[in-house]
Amino acid sequence: MVFSLTDITREGQAVIDVFNEVPERARLELLLEYADSLPDLPSKYKDHPNLLERVEECQSPVYLFVEVEGNLVSVFLTAPSEAPTTRGFAAILKSALDQQTIDSVLSFDDSFVASLGLTTLVSPLRIRGMHGMLSRIKRQVREKSS
Repeated sequence: MVFSLTDITREGQAVIDVFNEVPERARLELLLEYADSLPDLPSKYKDHPNLLERVEECQSPVYLFVEVEGNLVSVFLTAPSEAPTTRGFAAILKSALDQQTIDSVLSFDDSFVASLGLTTLVSPLRIRGMHGMLSRIKRQVREKSS
């Protein structure tokens, strides 16, 4: 099944395409590959974790921070290596939303999560966590761009 969303970044659509090109049984492995790609936080956040927002929807301790400079959004996420599924979701959202315009992030389609074809492979609680990350990113962008 080819999945395409109208309100999505080019990077987000590329992630959807990659997930939909592999058989369903291989998608968890792909998610784990994304987990390995989540970059470390820059020292300005690593050294000051009080600046980060906890994503309460996630069982694992996931934290994020969004910067808005001009019209450009920078997304910073951290998730423990002991939670590779959650870490993979964080890496996917970072790759889809980091360095995008304010409008692109705010209009980013919430059904992105379902379009990855992972809803039957991971628990609803994990899916809820990814939705939580996305909604908190959008809220921070709204707050910081107004």
